[in-house]
Amino acid sequence: MKKTFHIKVSKIYFLVALIISMLCFVGYFSYALFTVTKEKKNAISIVAGTLYYQLTIDQEASNELVIPANSNRSFVITLKNTNTRNARYQISYQKNTTEEVKIGYIADCEYEVMPEEKGVNIEAGQSKNYKVMVTNNTNNEVVVSLKVKVGFEYNDLYLEENEQVFSEYKDIPNAPELDDNMIAVTYDGTNWVKADINNNWYNYKEQQWANAVTVSATTRTKYQTASIGTPILMNDIETMWVWIPRYSYAIGSGDGENYYGKKGCYLEESPTLSLPGEIDIVFVDTNIKERGNAKYVTNQGIKNWYTPDAFTFDDEELSGIWVGKFETSSSDPSASYGGGTTTNLDIMIKPNVTSWRYNQLAKNFSNALKMNDNGNRYGFTDKIDTHIMKNSEWGAVVYLSQSQYGKLGNSNYIGTNKEVYPNKSDQFITGCSYGEANKDATDYGCHYTYDINITGTGASTTGTIFGVYDMSGGAWDIVMGNYNNLLGTSFFEKMPEGKYYNLYTSRIEKEACNGQECLSHAISETSRWYNNGPFQISEQYPWILRGGYYMERIGVYSIAETQSANTDRYAPRLAMTKN
Repeated sequence: MKKTFHIKVSKIYFLVALIISMLCFVGYFSYALFTVTKEKKNAISIVAGTLYYQLTIDQEASNELVIPANSNRSFVITLKNTNTRNARYQISYQKNTTEEVKIGYIADCEYEVMPEEKGVNIEAGQSKNYKVMVTNNTNNEVVVSLKVKVGFEYNDLYLEENEQVFSEYKDIPNAPELDDNMIAVTYDGTNWVKADINNNWYNYKEQQWANAVTVSATTRTKYQTASIGTPILMNDIETMWVWIPRYSYAIGSGDGENYYGKKGCYLEESPTLSLPGEIDIVFVDTNIKERGNAKYVTNQGIKNWYTPDAFTFDDEELSGIWVGKFETSSSDPSASYGGGTTTNLDIMIKPNVTSWRYNQLAKNFSNALKMNDNGNRYGFTDKIDTHIMKNSEWGAVVYLSQSQYGKLGNSNYIGTNKEVYPNKSDQFITGCSYGEANKDATDYGCHYTYDINITGTGASTTGTIFGVYDMSGGAWDIVMGNYNNLLGTSFFEKMPEGKYYNLYTSRIEKEACNGQECLSHAISETSRWYNNGPFQISEQYPWILRGGYYMERIGVYSIAETQSANTDRYAPRLAMTKN
């Protein structure tokens, strides 16, 4: 309804009072509004009417976001203009606590940017979809109440006291925890150089994961006292590490049945087993340990986040883990099998050398543990724990790779090339790349080294030089995952301490963890993704291998066939956690 009156100013007050008395609140989500605008001297125009809107949260009529203690929630908010004319809308919020709670909208290809203070125009009958993320680090439930103001499209809207509009959600990873004598590094396009830990060391949104190295004892003081930007020579580097920050994840489904991840901003087609989509990830503090089922329908908000088991070591909640950047090599990589069966050599982790194979699992385990012994060559302290990567830790790396922060989110790769490129080196040279996602190719060799942009870096978990390599192809990665505490051919005299391995009790994928699905372990959740193999483990071969072999098709998201007697086919992968 619209009425326009031209009157003398002396009658303004009477008419305004009359109009106010006629207007009323209509419906649960409606407002009655009027505007007064000056048209010319001694005259005004008054427009009166009732404007409506429809607000839904995760497809339900509501105006509250409820977030349990120490958890995350994402919400899909739909605001619809149900009027027959265009209107302006503002969404504001208040929370029921004065404690710090991280709140904001997610702006990407699927959702709109939330309206600023003065509101946003929505055409008649049209809707806008927004995504809001709330991280509640408090020990109490938090309720965020939404309020919608509506006005005519030419009216600016204003906030009332204690109301706030949404700003962009800042998803910031936990800072890497450097042990003594670890040196933060970044890549300048030619060399690894000493990084400024307070400026541009890492940027996960740009697939720049944090890297660090240890150097030889004879060069350690030189590099520790060197200025920022000093090149660190590969001949002086002994180990290279990549930081995996603590996060929670969820895997989406378009139909509520097939959980292949979401199409998101990074795929041109709907996800399939052959080309899975994005795993949703949000970085979290150590006081958040979520235990949802990690599944959701993609047109709804995520309420079932899961914090990977990799970020709990014994009874310690970790802010992140360090993982070996390449397959493990030895201090004598020219030796047979890159080192062979011994504990007399030391572990190295670097590119362009032969990985360390043909060693007993028990000796690999011992070699990893002794890296922080007193007087060790790396300068490590007893504040950290070096060990063979658990299967859950391996899974934490590949889930991050299949997120916006990994190769999946890297715009330099499209289609099938979102998959991590295999290492086809029949000489087991670390960091090699085939140059495309072709696991069936039989022209074996080191086609591209790790530092060649795109064709080489495509073999990392980020598609950049900052990721983790040799996760597909090369040698099998032996990880600490075991079936029913069976020793097999590991040469362990007894099972290691429980914190050093994952125990699986069933050969059935969805029952492997004491009859339950093993969330975050890259077993059932990502089975056969990229046409890779299923979970296979047995009484005869109770230790898990991952990542494939240079001449076999199994790749980054598979669990390997089993441990075989041909131990020259696998090499250990290392992780390092706070002790």
